Amino acid sequence: MTIDELIKDCSRRQKKGLHFIMSSVVIWALILGIHLSGMNIELKNLLTFCCSAVLFPIAWTVAKVLHIDFEGKGNPLSKAGILFSVNQMLYILIAMWVYAAVPQKMLMVYAMIFGAHLMPFSWLYNSKSYLVLSIVVPIGALIIGLFYEPWVLAALMMVVEIVFSFLLYQECNKLNYN
Repeated sequence: MTIDELIKDCSRRQKKGLHFIMSSVVIWALILGIHLSGMNIELKNLLTFCCSAVLFPIAWTVAKVLHIDFEGKGNPLSKAGILFSVNQMLYILIAMWVYAAVPQKMLMVYAMIFGAHLMPFSWLYNSKSYLVLSIVVPIGALIIGLFYEPWVLAALMMVVEIVFSFLLYQECNKLNYN
């Protein structure tokens, strides 16, 4: 298979990672709930990190319900997708530093990291949605995070992920018709 055929196969079988983006709606809803609570900022931030732990189980469940090939076995580009995801874990170290140094801005940095990690997926899935949001989310998170409370950013991220899920769903439908 050519690289273009592998990309198309990966996009079809994994539905452009729709299961992960839909799962992130749940994660951001949890984060919103945390940041709306009366807990202190350090506990809110710690629980925000903990929310990430449920991403894979939720994504696996969504993949099963939507009949998405979770692992992408048989396509060597699936390994690239794993690498793109794991790469984000290295950047989380920056958010951990902000957690200690400037706790009220940790969620802003966390959202910026989340958004920026989407860029390589624009290539893997040949997706304009991933590309645009990989730029818009970090810039938007910076602006919102500088001027508003963290819960506002969490709410915005949840809405963005809902819109992103819809856009990916449309991209998948177009891919299946072509």
